[in-house]
Amino acid sequence: MADERLADRGVRLVLKREDLIHPELPGNKWRKLKYNLREARRTGHDTLLTFGGAYSNHIRAVAAAGRHFGFRTIGVIRGEEHRPLNDSLAFARSCGMTLTYLDRATYRDKHTPEVEAALRDRFGRFYLLPEGGSNALAVRGCAEVPAEIQTGFDVVCCACGTGGTLAGIAGGLAPGRRAIGFPALRGAVFLHDEVARLQRDGLGEVTGNWALALDFHFGGFARRTAELDEFIRDFHRRHAIELDFVYVAKMLFGVFALAERGEFAPGTTVVAVVTG
Repeated sequence: MADERLADRGVRLVLKREDLIHPELPGNKWRKLKYNLREARRTGHDTLLTFGGAYSNHIRAVAAAGRHFGFRTIGVIRGEEHRPLNDSLAFARSCGMTLTYLDRATYRDKHTPEVEAALRDRFGRFYLLPEGGSNALAVRGCAEVPAEIQTGFDVVCCACGTGGTLAGIAGGLAPGRRAIGFPALRGAVFLHDEVARLQRDGLGEVTGNWALALDFHFGGFARRTAELDEFIRDFHRRHAIELDFVYVAKMLFGVFALAERGEFAPGTTVVAVVTG
């Protein structure tokens, strides 16, 4: 992708358009679900249950996957029900997903045996997908991304929510290459431990080829500033690509900022993963 701001620094940028994989199962959502869906089928499950906020793209993707692959789906939503449903939850329901709600205090304990047992008492047997979809099988799916990049490169950059995409991509890199994750959450230092845990669970080891760029959250998850909005408008004018402000725009803003600081050596090729 030609951009004089990077060219002046000797940096080449390539976009990996994961957002074009499927209109309803884009990018890392499909990567994370791929092996989980196979495991659910292998173990005889016909129902998927997962968690998310009211605007969760993961909830949308699980609902769509259920419709496409013949699973019943249940979405456990953080907070109270609001009518009318927003676009994300309306889409999930249109795919056949059953929506249920947990107050925020209970939702924080969703990983506990007590909450899971209560959900099983209510809904019966289900295959549990974690919030955001990141688990060991998700890491395996995301690890397949680097092998599909059809050009020489040095660094892969991706946005981070729960850390599974970065854990997998870093694990799939050949020696001499590295990955940088750009958390969309404020105060995401915890992701250092979470990415390491996901790599241990999914790959059997923690690779030493990744880092987090923690300074590009623009105030926190789903928050935006005038500076970020201007970057999105300018990027669209230059490259005719509309960037998602929650994840991808923040990551790409960070890539340009790191290049401006000279943190990529001249001659570096950076692949930015547009996760969708």
